[in-house]
Amino acid sequence: MTVPIFSEEVQKGNTPEVLFWVGCAGSFDLRAQSITKAFAEILNKVGISYAVLGSEEMCTGDPARRAGNEFQFQMLAYQNIQILNQYNIKKIITTCPHCFNTLKNEYPDLGGNYDVMHHTTFLNELMESGKIQLKEDHPFANKLVTYHDSCYLGRNNNIYEAPRSLILALRAELVEMKNCKKNGRCCGAGGAQMFKEEEKGDIRVNAERSKEAIDSAAEIITSACPFCNTMLTDGVKLHSKEDDVQILDIAEMIIQSMK
Repeated sequence: MTVPIFSEEVQKGNTPEVLFWVGCAGSFDLRAQSITKAFAEILNKVGISYAVLGSEEMCTGDPARRAGNEFQFQMLAYQNIQILNQYNIKKIITTCPHCFNTLKNEYPDLGGNYDVMHHTTFLNELMESGKIQLKEDHPFANKLVTYHDSCYLGRNNNIYEAPRSLILALRAELVEMKNCKKNGRCCGAGGAQMFKEEEKGDIRVNAERSKEAIDSAAEIITSACPFCNTMLTDGVKLHSKEDDVQILDIAEMIIQSMK
């Protein structure tokens, strides 16, 4: 597939309207790469003028700041802000709530002011405007689907309805977990926990959350965060339910359903 690179587009004299911020997980994690590809395919299909930074994109610094390395965070942030301002980028869309939260809420303090959207919000706008056209016989109609609220999307930024609206637009039956929305439980990866050894306890956080999802009787667990996707996938495997339950990002569900 063809994904435009911002620097190359600028050299051609083009100015993409949107920067697709891929993030570390979406770039390097094999599972998350399929989410990146799904979202890029949607953008291509609906004709959005976009580009990615490619090798010029650095980590936002979110894990470094959460782990207490403020110096590392600011070094990464300043490098990114320099690149973003150099291209005069105004609008950023990302499939990662961690990147979304950092770019939207923390970069302005360092001189990086952008219109930042999470991909569920953007996709919901495309759906409501009719730009996303669905097949009649797509695979998710009438399927039982539960949605896991990412902490950085839900509690941190109050984005609860856009992903649920997308699930309903797919004509799926939404079943909520026992703990959802502002009471939703963490997947276990936030706060840089993804990158450190787990602490002693009675049960893993992702095992507990995955059990709630399995107990909802949903056929599909959907999330809107590559880290949550990884943790839920591992949790479902811990319960030996990987043959019964699918774990998908909302972008993956949409691209499979589009005409």
